[in-house]
Amino acid sequence: MSYNIKEIKQGIKLHCIDTNKFKTNLLAVFITLPLNREGITFDSMIPAVLKRGTANLKTQEEISKKLENMYGTSFDCGIEKIGDNHVIKFYLEALNDNFIPENNNKNIIKSSINLLLDIILNPLTENNYFKKEYVQAEKNNIKLLIESKIDNKDQYALNRCIEEMYKNKPYGLYKYGYVEDLENINSKNLYEYYTKLINESKIDIFISGELNNKDIIELVSQNENIKKIKERKPNYIINNEQTEQKEEISKENIIEEKLDVAQGKLIIGLDVKVNDYNSKFPVSLYNVILGESATSKLFQNVREKASLAYTARSNYVRQKNNIYIRCGIEVKNFEKAVKIIKEQLLEMSEGKLTQEDLINSKKYMVSGLQSVEDEQDSEITYYIGQELSGKLTTFNEYIEEINKVTLEDVKNVANKININTIYFLKN
Repeated sequence: MSYNIKEIKQGIKLHCIDTNKFKTNLLAVFITLPLNREGITFDSMIPAVLKRGTANLKTQEEISKKLENMYGTSFDCGIEKIGDNHVIKFYLEALNDNFIPENNNKNIIKSSINLLLDIILNPLTENNYFKKEYVQAEKNNIKLLIESKIDNKDQYALNRCIEEMYKNKPYGLYKYGYVEDLENINSKNLYEYYTKLINESKIDIFISGELNNKDIIELVSQNENIKKIKERKPNYIINNEQTEQKEEISKENIIEEKLDVAQGKLIIGLDVKVNDYNSKFPVSLYNVILGESATSKLFQNVREKASLAYTARSNYVRQKNNIYIRCGIEVKNFEKAVKIIKEQLLEMSEGKLTQEDLINSKKYMVSGLQSVEDEQDSEITYYIGQELSGKLTTFNEYIEEINKVTLEDVKNVANKININTIYFLKN
């Protein structure tokens, strides 16, 4: 596998992942801009409207037919928060040309590049704006999507904890936006917003598969839609050590909310008070020891020994230097669960960690990193995260850094982690 980056125009990069592991090529385009309250709902509308039709393929039915004729190529789009950035994402997965019957001279990789860029950069317009019918339909769809966030109680609780921890800050915003903002969106101002976004945002084009990099660079740089868009000094947030600094808090914030839930959802948001690049590696291992693996302290002590939780795990959000503990518990067990979780945090902060903890966490991390390379979408997700951090660490380099971490390194970060918010969703 090789990974190469080429700047096609200022602010527009092509990332080629040349690998022979897959029978498909996966193309992804990421449009990155800073999270902000005024634009977040507009952002969620953009991919929804763009997928409805292009200047050349005016309906979803026409796009679907085109995809079917390309040996069942698939397309998807969506939106994500990565650190303090909002990332609009588009994916197209197609059969690699090496696996097309020899008597067929179709150039699927070229067709894939052209179609994906056509959907993103050459939208269907009506009187120089987006088609009103498509905009109204997608406003209704986005409204339902926003309102349905309460249906997944686990994710809802996590989102609410993040919202409380980052109140009045960009990262606290809900990625799909807000229903009250939809009323002010129309085909005219949405198209104007789209035009500004396309001309000012950071654009990253990823292509993964068995590739000839020289040919791919030529196909992308000579694409008609790429030719017509401008160079730009992209407006986005580099997710580095400066964006991860934590404010001092005098005491932990406790939030309780009531909904019709079958089990209580406990989320504990932790602040990591170290923000140099090299600290990410011991913090990652700390998180595995705490709650990410089946041998973790949360799993063993909260779920197995005390039988207080149906689920007990944690995850590390590197871009924001937070760890989130997530438990599904009986409502009556709230205080007991919090007590045992705090005991685990205290023990770790006091350095009560073993070499076995370290060895098991390293094995878990290395295995996870190696498995990322076995899935094209996971690999691309890893590399866009690296791109937005402003520092590229390859998989091998990441594994090397993990293996360098000592038990003392993990102990040093363990006493720099504290509770910011305890959020409990109960009935």
